[in-house]
Amino acid sequence: MQILFDESVTWALRPLLIGEHEVATAKYLGWDSKSNGELLSLARSAFDVLITADQNIPYQQHITEVDAR
Repeated sequence: MQILFDESVTWALRPLLIGEHEVATAKYLGWDSKSNGELLSLARSAFDVLITADQNIPYQQHITEVDAR
């Protein structure tokens, strides 16, 4: 499974998921300056899961139930 950590998630959690999963961070990919909409679009095309601590994304973006699996 391909997992992306948003810049709001500490990279220190990464070792907990490595092994069965491939984990990248938005900062490592140079995506840390992207808006939430851009980040969601990029993540959708390359990752299975986006992990974020940003509680405003559902209010800032139109996220369907399918998107929020």
